[in-house]
Amino acid sequence: MTTTTPATPATTTATPKAPASRGAHLTLRGAVLGHAGAAVLDGVDLDVVPGEFLTVVGPSGCGKSTLLRTLAGLLPALGGEVALDGKAVTGPGRERALVFQEDALLPWRTVRANVELPLAVRGVPRAERRAVAARWLERVGLGEHAGAYPHRVSGGQRQRVQLARALAGEPRAVLMDEPFGALDAQTRSGMQQLLIDVLHGTGASVVFVTHDVDEAVFLGDRVALLGTGRVLDVPHPRDRSRATDPASVAVRRAVLHSLST
Repeated sequence: MTTTTPATPATTTATPKAPASRGAHLTLRGAVLGHAGAAVLDGVDLDVVPGEFLTVVGPSGCGKSTLLRTLAGLLPALGGEVALDGKAVTGPGRERALVFQEDALLPWRTVRANVELPLAVRGVPRAERRAVAARWLERVGLGEHAGAYPHRVSGGQRQRVQLARALAGEPRAVLMDEPFGALDAQTRSGMQQLLIDVLHGTGASVVFVTHDVDEAVFLGDRVALLGTGRVLDVPHPRDRSRATDPASVAVRRAVLHSLST
């Protein structure tokens, strides 16, 4: 599968962002991705430009999660090139954060301690990491739950904790693997808006895997149709009121078609 993209999103679809230098530039050139010699994706060419929000859709088993794990440095590419800012990705790094569908919180740590975890691993002093955690918990609306344990909060709240933990480390790229897939429709819609709100001003590049067509079109500056070689500009990203505009309908129809073939 070969995915080709322009070097930058079309100017007519650009969304105002923080300075682009804060976001990571992720590239794949002729990349062969898979596990232990078994290729899942072959010949991938893809650019994620600094500061953009790229959503990724495709049929089950087409390699969406494999793509994310390769970008995160958890899976080595079987061939070709995978790079961050022009340097080969050879393993995990603090400039990238991976967010899973399962919240992956440590049950024996409080909400605040879970958010502090990436900072604690880096040796950030306790007072500083507590202040950072408190700030992010306030941003995701969970300041009053800082002392609670994960089993005491709802599924949507646990995902907010995971988001706060990912962003507390100030990553330049956030890689998200269907993070809202297990949530009910109302909670999911709220989390989508929260994600946009808390990312504002961070400048981070985002690669967001989803099975949900409306989610892909709402969140993405562009939508990558994995397995087809196409990446589509979204004409009105993050504007639900314009979902019936002809250009938006055409993008949605193209995404649906890619999932049915």
